[in-house]
Amino acid sequence: MLIIGITGGIGSGKTTVCKVFELLGVPVFYADEVAKSLMFSDPTLKSEIIKTFGKESYNETGELNRSYISSIVFNDQLKLEKLNSLVHPAVFRAFDSWVINQNKPSYVIKEAALLFESDAYKKCDKSILVISPLETRIKRVIARDGSSKAEVQSRINRQFTDEQKMKFADYILNNDEKELLIPQIIQLNQQFLRIGS
Repeated sequence: MLIIGITGGIGSGKTTVCKVFELLGVPVFYADEVAKSLMFSDPTLKSEIIKTFGKESYNETGELNRSYISSIVFNDQLKLEKLNSLVHPAVFRAFDSWVINQNKPSYVIKEAALLFESDAYKKCDKSILVISPLETRIKRVIARDGSSKAEVQSRINRQFTDEQKMKFADYILNNDEKELLIPQIIQLNQQFLRIGS
């Protein structure tokens, strides 16, 4: 079974791409969603976060205090790296368990915003980068999240640039709203089915 990693900068459309792959019958693991869930449900991870960032990391109901954590890690690169060093191994373990439970498809997809930054791509057979023009990405995120342009730009600045990511990617999907996206996905699907069978 092939493992295909998919990534792209915020607002690039990687989730949309994954939804199309799912419609084609491909199992997709959403690493960022799983990470959020594990920060709530994994007792070991929770205790490590509390030990590192303080008991204010979680509210009375045991849910992650996102605004508190964000205020710490998004202004301090070392603290962000520390949080990632706690969360990424838990996500890797969850992915390994998830793969075992798949019903022997030709390939599966791991969607992760930090696929290259976290070195998760090294555990994938191939990787796909979804790219979009910067202004398009910013507009999409503002429309989706109600964020300010400055907030979106700040999040973009904390990730690798598309140029940096292109050095690691095996395939590039162009989601510029000019070139049709679905034919690009179908072509890759056919290729992965051939390689994986």
